[in-house]
Amino acid sequence: MKKEIIIDAKNKRLGRIASEVAKALRGKTEADFLPNRTVLPKVTVKNGGLVDISEKKLKESEHARYSGYPSGRKVTSAWEVAKKDKRKVFQHAVLGMLPHNRLRKIMIKNLIIYHGEDK
Repeated sequence: MKKEIIIDAKNKRLGRIASEVAKALRGKTEADFLPNRTVLPKVTVKNGGLVDISEKKLKESEHARYSGYPSGRKVTSAWEVAKKDKRKVFQHAVLGMLPHNRLRKIMIKNLIIYHGEDK
């Protein structure tokens, strides 16, 4: 049975809320934390599109994707990504705070981000 943690991100700074979400995804908020455990809680973030991100941070940070082919690396600024969907910037910040191991994909799948007042 998975536990569900609900976090409200409205008007909170990106780094502060992302570290809180990463800690919850990892399972460190539970008393029986084990670093190799895969039964992780579902983390729901309400108002993920209303998170407070400074303009300087959006213009300076970059988001890169890689297709797997030679010269397949695409780099865009966080500003361009945020124009389409601010939730992607939030998810990228959380992903960078998770450990880079085999459980990372499983942890990020347990993250659900709602944009505004829709839930």
